[in-house]
Amino acid sequence: MRTGGRVRYLATAVPDPDDHDFAERIAGHRSRRPAGWSTVESADPTTILAEPTPSTCTLIDDIGTWLTARIDARDAWDAPRGTVSPDTDALIAAVAAYTGDLVIVSPEVGMGVIPATRSGRLFRDEIGTLNQRLAQVCDEAFFVIAGLPLRLK
Repeated sequence: MRTGGRVRYLATAVPDPDDHDFAERIAGHRSRRPAGWSTVESADPTTILAEPTPSTCTLIDDIGTWLTARIDARDAWDAPRGTVSPDTDALIAAVAAYTGDLVIVSPEVGMGVIPATRSGRLFRDEIGTLNQRLAQVCDEAFFVIAGLPLRLK
């Protein structure tokens, strides 16, 4: 990624007006972003990635929030795994076709205890598969732990 260029920040959160804690988190994220960044608040990165952006790096934050919104939209928390495949397939295709600089933030949840709830296990499995697929189509992949980046690819 080039340094010093323009940044388009794609925030994937879908705020719930009744969730004051999440609203505070979003406000905190907004206040920490550099003033020169353009921000797009959208739950649909596939559409945003299709828009041409010369000389701009796109930063998607974050894929886990996007995935949660897709599972909600499809009412798939109790559905079979793979129900969100049309959405994840479209995202993978959009990332693979994107020709600009792209940074994707995604959680890694598979390193701890297996969640006790079905919804937790579903999210863990879906984000794990999605992270693997994203890493396959991206030029580079980094794991960041304790603020230290480890280059995986």
